[in-house]
Amino acid sequence: MSANILKVENATMQFGGVVAVDNLNLEVNEGEIVALIGPNGAGKTTAFNMITGVYQPTNGAVWFQEKKIVENHPQGKMEKLYKGEHAGDYTHVLAPTPDHITKLGMARTFQNIRLWKSQSVFENVLIAMHCRTHTNFLAASLRLNRKEEQDQWERVAKLLDTVGLYDVKDELATSLPYGKQRRLEIARALATEPKLLLLDEPAAGMNPQETNELTAFIGRIRKDFGLTVFLIEHHMDLVMDISDRIYVLDFGKLIAQGTPEEIQNNKRVIDAYLGVAEDA
Repeated sequence: MSANILKVENATMQFGGVVAVDNLNLEVNEGEIVALIGPNGAGKTTAFNMITGVYQPTNGAVWFQEKKIVENHPQGKMEKLYKGEHAGDYTHVLAPTPDHITKLGMARTFQNIRLWKSQSVFENVLIAMHCRTHTNFLAASLRLNRKEEQDQWERVAKLLDTVGLYDVKDELATSLPYGKQRRLEIARALATEPKLLLLDEPAAGMNPQETNELTAFIGRIRKDFGLTVFLIEHHMDLVMDISDRIYVLDFGKLIAQGTPEEIQNNKRVIDAYLGVAEDA
């Protein structure tokens, strides 16, 4: 089996007395497409936020490419309020910001589309690519970065062509149909040259045809870009069609993990989330 690219270790996120994610442990291996599913409010997006530096977990650690990038333990008032496990296992604080984690090679999208509304399709992707710029501010001010700038423009054009958006490159991002806005958001994440791509409900708001197209698109970008994909999704057809493995959260706790077939036939998952067994 390939080495794991992401490992979440005993991660707990507690807000006051409310435990949103409770002692989460999971791994994503290189080259996989792994899904995180569960009912609304199960803690899925909170887990993504801990992994990507939006939230600092109350306790636990996150490893990326076999290097610990996030660590925390209950501090201050939370020492007494903490309801989770493993409070004494972590002693250091590692709290990189989301931009630092992006530079490490991890990119994400969000539930609600967050495109730059006043920018064109091309500009949305070009701006995202700047996290890989090597030229400093002074050199850019003196226009000494023309070669790098030209290279970036060519890479953006190639990326838009690859994802099927080159023909609308000059249009405002918000003028695109909803499905293409979602695709643009993924293209913007790809522009950061990630090794791991996290997708937070990429099919939200899509009709069946758009969802089918997205399913094929995610599978294609894994192959074309050599990516590992970790996604949250409620569209079970998409999840079951594309995932190598699935984790299931309920009330912040991991209740199951396995292949799509194993999850479809897991009674606890059926009771908590799926509702009806596939072969029923």
